[in-house]
Amino acid sequence: MKMRNISKLLLILLLGMLASPFSGFSQDATVRGFVYEEESGEPAMFSNVVLKGTTFGASTDVNGYFLISKVKPGSYTLQVTYLGFDTINVPVLLEGNKILDKKIFIEKSSVQLETVTISGERIAARTETRTSVVKITPKEIKSIPSIGGQADIAQYLQVIPGVVFTGDQGGQFYIRGGSPIQNKVMLDGMMIYNPFHSIGLFSVFETELIRTADIYTGGFNAEHGGRISSVMDITTKDGNKKRFAGSVSASTFGAKAVLEVPIVKQTAPDKGSSTLILSVKNSYLEQSSKIFYDYIDDDGLPFNFMDVYGKISINAANGSKVSLFGFNFTDNVNNYKSISDFGWKSYGGGANFVVIPGKSPVLLEGRFAYSVYDSKINSTTLSDRSSSIGGFNGGLDFTYFIGKDVFKYGIEVEGYKTEYQLTNFVGSKIEQIENTTQLGIYFKYKSILGKFIIEPGLRLQWYASLAEISPEPRLAVKYNATKNLRFKLAAGMYSQNLISASSDRDVVNLFSGFLSGPTNLPSTFNGKEVSSKLQKASHLILGTEIDLTPTLSLNLEGYYKYFPQLTNINRFKIYDESNKPPAGASDVETKDFIIEKGQAYGVDMVVKYDYKRLYFWFVYSLGYVERQYEDKNGRLHTYNPHFDRRHNVNVILSYIAGEKKQWEFSARWNFGTGFPFTQVQGFYEHLTFPGGINADYINENGQLGVIYDDIFKGRLPTYHRLDIDIKKNFFLAAHTKLVTNISITNVYDRKNIFYVDLVTSEIVYQLPFMPSLGISLYF
Repeated sequence: MKMRNISKLLLILLLGMLASPFSGFSQDATVRGFVYEEESGEPAMFSNVVLKGTTFGASTDVNGYFLISKVKPGSYTLQVTYLGFDTINVPVLLEGNKILDKKIFIEKSSVQLETVTISGERIAARTETRTSVVKITPKEIKSIPSIGGQADIAQYLQVIPGVVFTGDQGGQFYIRGGSPIQNKVMLDGMMIYNPFHSIGLFSVFETELIRTADIYTGGFNAEHGGRISSVMDITTKDGNKKRFAGSVSASTFGAKAVLEVPIVKQTAPDKGSSTLILSVKNSYLEQSSKIFYDYIDDDGLPFNFMDVYGKISINAANGSKVSLFGFNFTDNVNNYKSISDFGWKSYGGGANFVVIPGKSPVLLEGRFAYSVYDSKINSTTLSDRSSSIGGFNGGLDFTYFIGKDVFKYGIEVEGYKTEYQLTNFVGSKIEQIENTTQLGIYFKYKSILGKFIIEPGLRLQWYASLAEISPEPRLAVKYNATKNLRFKLAAGMYSQNLISASSDRDVVNLFSGFLSGPTNLPSTFNGKEVSSKLQKASHLILGTEIDLTPTLSLNLEGYYKYFPQLTNINRFKIYDESNKPPAGASDVETKDFIIEKGQAYGVDMVVKYDYKRLYFWFVYSLGYVERQYEDKNGRLHTYNPHFDRRHNVNVILSYIAGEKKQWEFSARWNFGTGFPFTQVQGFYEHLTFPGGINADYINENGQLGVIYDDIFKGRLPTYHRLDIDIKKNFFLAAHTKLVTNISITNVYDRKNIFYVDLVTSEIVYQLPFMPSLGISLYF
């Protein structure tokens, strides 16, 4: 398809999308609005809103928004239920061809009910497809042991089914066979290129400011694109609209402060407001480890970071709002293992908005942001490298409510520049600079047909710099067999342009670089012509949800991800194309990148028990990851990458004790089978012949050469660790409490191997027995 025709097609689709939300609707009545918590003014997410005595209802979204349409005119009672809050009943008069707007504030229940109340999560499970998605709030993050006295989403991600974490120091997250570059991370609609610090226990996100985090481990629908494995979509709070609030914390790992400031307080439901949130957190582990943890390393743990995030939200009386936000994240590792200095910084800002049109049952959301990520590593054993990626992303989303059905569509545009510099072992500088633009248009329709919830979608992803358009159909289906038994399916096709500047074969790599628009690819792979420069994947997920009791649930999912084309750094390259390689040299010997294909498949099981003060979670994952590459003779070789973990088990137990619920106990035990690694068969002196045929090879000092066994044929020993955490809450006033925390990482001091230096045979272990103390003041 010619570029001009593609542009015309996308323009027509865009104009149609912008025009359709404001078309007319039938003579039926509509009620819409927002549900907020009375104490803070924050949205009451996933609360249940129904017209009492009818089958019409809806759940509020992340903004607290709901809409009930296609209702016959008349008098009704609008009922709002939310776990832990008083039930609200509001009389409403609905008129034909009119929209009634309501803002509802709910108060925390003063009576602790002993009966079981159906949670918003259970309600959403029956009304949403929700295949391979985990919704996280700060409550869940704090329910597991917090390492270093600081609860963090990076620690919680390790217990999500299908997620593999490769190490505490320089480790990475791999989600159902997808590498970090294949995982899309969004913060308030803004692209975050590296969400985790070099010490993998902490992310750049402040837990106290997270409103919700949606983790899609596969099969995500058409609103998300540009990545082939998973999506992490994080939304922050607007802040307390009623009073000044916040917290300050300190521990043996670091310190942080959070502020929520009502610039213009909300004085009545029909009034607007504006708020400010600000968070600052840092690590002083490099200094404190020399005092508290000198038994781990005499030189301390050289991990330093500082994260700053701020947001101003302006809320209109009808619920529309606009937010302006900005961030600055930094990370530095000084003299890691006496061989390298590494650091990165990331900064950016943007805006998002929610608009409620006056006479149309549509929700309009938009965002525009700019962000930059720069990283650099200086090493005595590896080549010096630097990488930079910076650019903008923006989009518009329209959600149109048609009775119980929902039609959502939108447009997303991204543009970024990547720069990569590498100094090789002979001192030559290699540099790549690329500019990339991509446009995505999507459509998604959710329909409830009896016991079925069907959600087909389509995304058209246009990669302008590569002159490629990728049609990507998506589908999600749920069947509510009974009130307590549900079956689900999700499938889709995905593509991405961005690739990693490090190889998927690197076991330990603090450096995270980015490349885009690779053109130096082999012309054929597996005997077929390479017609696309994109990385691609197809997902299929089947599962079931069973509510065994009102407090006990089982979720079981089987998944298959097929990667027909992956791009990787070519470690087999021996000739430079610009210097006329010898006749007969293959693409594998001359190209900068190689093409691979692969698959990931497995089964994830989650058992949850949540009743009163006791929370129990059992997670088991069985996973297989395989990759295939082509050698210079065209033969395919199969290997398991270093993040292929066969069995992974997590057991989490949390209990709240005391008359005032002042004591909190939590424990987590993790077991995982060993990761693959490449064994060494021997060493030799490698002569480089710097003078060509005139080189004095007799007197030349050679380099240490390593003879490797087949890639990743060995396996490290199994991994297991127990962490515990104890908190004591001191309630000082109505809105003030002091929390003390003691946690122990690796209680029984298991010596878990991170990696083995193949040259020196030095074993580098993961964190040993490591107690930590923390104190927090909330006000």
